[in-house]
Amino acid sequence: MVHQHGDEHYIPDEHKNDQKPGAWLPADYRVQHEWLSRQVDHVDKHGAKPLIPVLQEFKDFIERNARIYMYFAQMWGEVPRKPRYAKDPTGNPQIRGYLHMLDVLNHILTKAPEWTDAAAGVGMVGVPILALFDYVMGTPSGHAAFLDPDVNKMLKKVLNEWGKFLMSPESASVLGDHNEGWFGEAANKDIMQVANTYLQTQHKFEDMFVCDPTKKYYGYKSWDDFFTRQVCEGTRPVASPDDDSVVANCCESKVYNVVRDAELHAKFFIKSQPYSVLDMLAHDPLATQFAGATIYQAFLSALSYHRWHAPVSGKIVRGFVKDGTYFSEPLFEGVGEPGVQEINPNASNIAQGYLTALSTRAVIFIEADNKDIGLMAFIGVGMDEVSSCEITVKEGQHVGKGDEMGMFHFGGSSHCLLFRKEVKVHGFPKVGRDANVPVRGKLAVVHSG
Repeated sequence: MVHQHGDEHYIPDEHKNDQKPGAWLPADYRVQHEWLSRQVDHVDKHGAKPLIPVLQEFKDFIERNARIYMYFAQMWGEVPRKPRYAKDPTGNPQIRGYLHMLDVLNHILTKAPEWTDAAAGVGMVGVPILALFDYVMGTPSGHAAFLDPDVNKMLKKVLNEWGKFLMSPESASVLGDHNEGWFGEAANKDIMQVANTYLQTQHKFEDMFVCDPTKKYYGYKSWDDFFTRQVCEGTRPVASPDDDSVVANCCESKVYNVVRDAELHAKFFIKSQPYSVLDMLAHDPLATQFAGATIYQAFLSALSYHRWHAPVSGKIVRGFVKDGTYFSEPLFEGVGEPGVQEINPNASNIAQGYLTALSTRAVIFIEADNKDIGLMAFIGVGMDEVSSCEITVKEGQHVGKGDEMGMFHFGGSSHCLLFRKEVKVHGFPKVGRDANVPVRGKLAVVHSG
């Protein structure tokens, strides 16, 4: 199927992920399940440990609410009974019940994400909790559960607890230069390949990112400290700093979509996933000004820089974080859709349009100094276990083009820019290109008249 994507025609491949370094999820879905099988095997061999308090609360939450219990008791039984789902390529059984899920999650939450398991030859899993829920997200009961507001409040508590660990000194142990460490040879090579490709630079990590290579873990105090690292001055120059007709790129990211004349209220949950502007902007009173908007969307990988920068110079009119879903995916990607017999393991990558309306997200409205732009909007979309979208600017603050506006804390993420219908914005990078567009680099040009 060919979809019209504004300036480009884009043919999505619904059963393939990007194999190149910098993809958000592993290219082969089996990588996630091989990784998960090792977590399951560890728990099964060593025995389940007492649940940490937040997971005991999760267990009580499931068992004391009939609606929630029904969802979690049924979702694993709704996964197709086929070898692909019952066993992963290593022959180990996958999770089949919520009690087993809690025991495995109890193990996962004591670890920061490692780069790789050298013995198994398996690459980095950027979103480990997504691997846990991957199949059940595509079932009818899973679809209902992960849309449920009470479930998402509980998941937020779980993810926030993990976030505390990822900010702790203990989480920094995965930053070593061993085979499984983020400063190991393989990880460093891939991180810098992603960072250097577009501008054809040859930066080393310490040339590109603010750090101290003479200190342990390059001076990073925790996993989150590493993940939210800053770029060195000059490595990502602001595009045409004195020309306010040039829009700068907000995030180091890969183009996903460009669409024009977006509807205020559309059925974002159908297979074509049209953007629904009111839902994206959380029905803020300013949202109606974006009827017929031009929307640019791009996604960040776990290897990329994760801070957001102002696309234009202007005043911050409003900024807020809208709580939403964490592990919801469209019904059409799973067995909840009539006639569908398989669960698409790449659903979260494909569903990025859907996620703009439902996921936890940061919304920032900017009144550009350039009157040909006027009011525009930035949306930082937290995908899956990204439970913290942090806005660092204040309402009423004037920002210069390229100034920092906020950041994501862990995980693959997406972001959107919205321009009002009358804004003549053109020249977006080509949808489907391999390389990231550098943060603060040229994104588009706005014409007057």
